[in-house]
Amino acid sequence: MTMTDIQRDLFAMQDEAYRDFHSKLVPALDKQRIIGVRTPILRRYARQLASRDDCAAFLADLPHRYYEENNIHAWIIASSSRDIDTVLPLVDGFLPRIDNWATCDLFAPKIFSKHRHRVIEYIPRWLSSSHTYTVRFGIVTLLQFFLDEGFDPQHLDWVADIDRDDYYIRIAAAWYFSIALVKQWDATLPYIRERRLPEWTHRKTIQKAVESYRIDAERKTLLKNLR
Repeated sequence: MTMTDIQRDLFAMQDEAYRDFHSKLVPALDKQRIIGVRTPILRRYARQLASRDDCAAFLADLPHRYYEENNIHAWIIASSSRDIDTVLPLVDGFLPRIDNWATCDLFAPKIFSKHRHRVIEYIPRWLSSSHTYTVRFGIVTLLQFFLDEGFDPQHLDWVADIDRDDYYIRIAAAWYFSIALVKQWDATLPYIRERRLPEWTHRKTIQKAVESYRIDAERKTLLKNLR
């Protein structure tokens, strides 16, 4: 398989020690698919690529071979200033290609904050996907864009009702509920009091909430008693 110009650029920026370190953070990936480009350098390259004539061809050339290519792809879509009806299909087309938690979690299109009413239409479908990282993306999107403006208590039900045994989905659900306790305490606490979450998610939610500096001591004591 021949190497593309973009791949050659990425290998020219390679830091093998960083690759060895970072590969331990994404154990689901074969180390051979990680080049080892530090994040600030990779982000800068993504910004440059976004303005190049070959950017559209890169976005269309799926699946990508390397982890860094997927991250670049995510950043280009996430920073796009196109209209929401152009961005959402790009998101939908890329989600099935995400194969690790790190790429999933950095994929946060800025335009979502201006078009929550359109984004929320997609989330139930993402949450019901058979693809692990599409589900995780749906959860993290609710966490990032719908726990302040745009919050609806039914969103808590959507996440609580996810019945999947995949670690990366369960830990995202616990993360979501721990932040929901920070931002929407009154609406979220009944899910803990009444043990509406799967047992593992219940315990991990409390653990993460108790570790948060944004929850006061009194509330932490209450949560500890609900373990």
